[in-house]
Amino acid sequence: MTNAAETSPTPVEHGTREARPLTPAAFVQADSALAERLADRLVRIESLLDAVVEQASALPDEACHHLLRAGGKRVRPLLVLLAAEFGESDRVDIDRAAAAVELIHLATLYHDDVMDDAPMRRGAPAAHTVWGNSVAILTGDLLFARASLLTSQMGTAAVRLQAETFERLVLGQLHEFTGPADGIDPIDHYLEVLGDKTGSLIAAAGEFGLRYSDAPGELIAPLREYGEKVGVAFQLADDLIDLVSDGAKSGKTPGTDLREGVATLPVLYVRQDARAGDAFAREVVALLEEDLGSDAALERARQALVAHPATARARRAAEAWAEDAVAALAPVPDGEVKDGLVEFARSAVTRVA
Repeated sequence: MTNAAETSPTPVEHGTREARPLTPAAFVQADSALAERLADRLVRIESLLDAVVEQASALPDEACHHLLRAGGKRVRPLLVLLAAEFGESDRVDIDRAAAAVELIHLATLYHDDVMDDAPMRRGAPAAHTVWGNSVAILTGDLLFARASLLTSQMGTAAVRLQAETFERLVLGQLHEFTGPADGIDPIDHYLEVLGDKTGSLIAAAGEFGLRYSDAPGELIAPLREYGEKVGVAFQLADDLIDLVSDGAKSGKTPGTDLREGVATLPVLYVRQDARAGDAFAREVVALLEEDLGSDAALERARQALVAHPATARARRAAEAWAEDAVAALAPVPDGEVKDGLVEFARSAVTRVA
């Protein structure tokens, strides 16, 4: 078995697999030197990811590469690289950190798909539909282990940051599973879950980039606040994409969250309005509480929720979280890197159809 501690963080050829650098154009000007530098670094990180997850046995190797090959936005590695631009960005530990945060993210996807019984991920069959739940869960564990091997090469502070982030990821999943305790507002609970499940890793990506490029320490707090808030905005936008977007573009059947009984923000808002006496909201809630196993029932409920003002209100909430993330960057030096972070925060919500 290949030990991650022995892998090189420089580009490697690995069988017939090809690195897939993703354009950073969503963050910075496409024709800038920074964009070219980020694209080059992403090639290195893609190769590192491919090498780090390699396993000697066929099944774990295939399973570990399954979602990696399916692509993805590589948002978290790119945020590590952007944050590192405030210091000495071309360091081995920056590559390791960027690969580690992506492996942590991928591991959570394997686990989440089992818990949600999701059939597809990134346009490919979810791992549990190919190999079963046990293999999918163990594969996620393997990816967490490989992320830990990478951060162990960076020192105890990196391992601590990873462990603290991992704890929040797990607690977020547990709190989502158990639901709000008595007396806790369901909307506040949901937003806290999103902060743990999504915001924590994006915040960690920024901190990794700053710490391991020796960037000024005073940037850590604003970048962490930015990451926490942009993570919530990003997930709120994903919830809306599930509800309102063309399934061919989003890769999910519209309304999947409704069918699975996931109480996303539009659902929480419409229930709140129903309790307050809104007759239209009560009609929507009644549709949501029907058996949504048939496509026709699901579509009726989805269309009713989209038509209710609760959905527009949820969109405004996502936009507000994105703008709060931008505001958190006030202490950050002006320039192309900050502009890229601002653009990412806003594009996270404008991608909603």
